Amino acid sequence: MDLFEYARSSMEEEAPLASRIRPRTLEEVVGQQHIIGKDKLLYRAIKADKLGSVIFYGPPGTGKTTLAKVIANTTSSEFTQINATSAGKKDMEEAIQAAKDRLGMYGKKTILFVDEIHRFHKGQQDYLLPFVEDGTIVLIGATTENPYFEVNGALISRSIIFELKPLEKQDIRVLIERAVSDEKRGMGAYHAEIDEDAADFLADMADGDARTALNAVELGILTTKRSGDGIIHITLEVASECIQKRVIRYDKTGDNHYDTISAFIKSMRGSDPDATVYYLARMLYAGESVTFIARRIMICASEDVGNADPQALQVAVAAAQAAERVGLPEAQLILAQAAIYVAAAPKSNSVTNAIFEAESSVRSVKASIPVHLQDAHYKGSGKLGHGVGYEYAHDFPKHFSRQRYLPEELGDVKFYRPSRQGYEREIRKYLDWIQESEDASEE
Repeated sequence: MDLFEYARSSMEEEAPLASRIRPRTLEEVVGQQHIIGKDKLLYRAIKADKLGSVIFYGPPGTGKTTLAKVIANTTSSEFTQINATSAGKKDMEEAIQAAKDRLGMYGKKTILFVDEIHRFHKGQQDYLLPFVEDGTIVLIGATTENPYFEVNGALISRSIIFELKPLEKQDIRVLIERAVSDEKRGMGAYHAEIDEDAADFLADMADGDARTALNAVELGILTTKRSGDGIIHITLEVASECIQKRVIRYDKTGDNHYDTISAFIKSMRGSDPDATVYYLARMLYAGESVTFIARRIMICASEDVGNADPQALQVAVAAAQAAERVGLPEAQLILAQAAIYVAAAPKSNSVTNAIFEAESSVRSVKASIPVHLQDAHYKGSGKLGHGVGYEYAHDFPKHFSRQRYLPEELGDVKFYRPSRQGYEREIRKYLDWIQESEDASEE
């Protein structure tokens, strides 16, 4: 071992746990099976050492750099890494020149890994383009930002985009246990044990970011005194101190979970924005799924607001999409906006009553679709009389026909009875106007 190898070895041993425990092979990678499962393109390309230019896109701590390092350990190409936050034009020129020399003299390809590629401005990204095109380099870019907004279209068109998802709780649990027990690259030499509830808590609080959980594990082991049995015990209390989160009682499968979401929904339904945002904050603090919360807001927007403010559902759906794309912590602002809007909107459950009553009729009354409403376009339907007698609403002066639309078996039942709340007042006026017009025409 020469001086440089010794220095490199020392640096690796002193590196943070999250760096030391980083997977070195595809088999060690946890999560992201949607892109590195054994039947997936990326897995096959890495194994066959036939990788083209790619961009890894996803939140922090999901494995973008890890996958790049795995590729570095498996490829026969030269692997070069630069970080866009600190690299300048000279660094890029040196990397490209070295790649040219390597290809010209030895016929060896170069994989250039650009971390935080979205930090490169347009000119820097344009500089890489011709060398990607002519095969001087195979580009691997990593970014936390949407590459379709932050990376040049020309580079994107020559790359495959792989989106990495936040790690699941069980994935992070695997990494925590590996970090505590691994004696060579983890903290196994410290003879530490982590309680089940502490590991669960860290996996929850990490919110899909493995680095956050591993940093907390390392801090806990390095700062906790050994017990009388000679073992460092990482308890729930220790875990909460290491991740700077107060432990609150919130079991995602237990009563407290259902109590909190129930309070959240009832507060929105009850038009109390203050209570709504409090229970939202409580769920977010406890690590509740952003997707789960967004789903409940969308349901409330339809179930309890409905047509009293049709825009409430639009706001809720847009918030769900934006929160998923942005991720935490910023997603809390988006969810709060939507939840407060729904809480402050006029309320009506007329839509809810309508669909439930209609479903009850479907179950209890056997009814046939009126012949004039049946489809007259498919083969043979005309011979059966389907569609005969249908009146096209727009052929009439007021754009509605007095024709019957409900099955005869249901009589004159009313399922939708709009309230006098919000926009439903306008809907009610319109339906009343139609009814009055029909009555007048019958006189």
